[in-house]
Amino acid sequence: MIESGLIQVYGQSDSIKKVPFNQDFKFKEGIYLNFEQVKNNTPIPKSRIISTLDYDDPDFFDKVLTKNKIYYFDNIGNKNELTSVNIWGYSRNGALFIKMEDGFYRITLIGSICHFVATHTTYSNAYGSPNYYNPYMDPYMNGSSYPNTEMRQYILDFATGRVLDYSIEGIEVVLMSDAVLHDEYMALSKKKKKQMMFVYIRKFNERNPLYFPNN
Repeated sequence: MIESGLIQVYGQSDSIKKVPFNQDFKFKEGIYLNFEQVKNNTPIPKSRIISTLDYDDPDFFDKVLTKNKIYYFDNIGNKNELTSVNIWGYSRNGALFIKMEDGFYRITLIGSICHFVATHTTYSNAYGSPNYYNPYMDPYMNGSSYPNTEMRQYILDFATGRVLDYSIEGIEVVLMSDAVLHDEYMALSKKKKKQMMFVYIRKFNERNPLYFPNN
């Protein structure tokens, strides 16, 4: 039953009410351990995180997540421990941030297909070649790896939680659940596919609205 933007799904013993995502929707503030918590909008609330930091500090999550271990109280008051490297992300001021490599990045477009930008790091050997040798160079530097960072675009499939590169191949994968759009996109030339990637993300999100539990 759909009524006033509210979907009501009836189970055997309970009902699940869902509301469509729109620009007024706010993710609950807290830490998401996994993607299932994101889909249900049920993070660990900031108030349950054990910390000496100022809870009103706008950089609270950035600071607390630099620690290897985070402690929090669950909903029945038991103290729990989690490793920060294993969390999915967090929400601050209604915005969603995803963990990628060693950082957290805001997901700027939310929908059944999300879009965001994150830093990606690759490593190359000294002077770009694993076989490079310089007899005058510090021997401890030979074979060392050097980080190269670049900003990359990504997409998140909200149905599965998969993160893919923002590329023709990535768009082809996430459009598979909408046969009409997938067929349209596959019929385009390679040049047109590249030009229309973001357009088809928008089209998909319009045809396949994202819903969250009304909790």
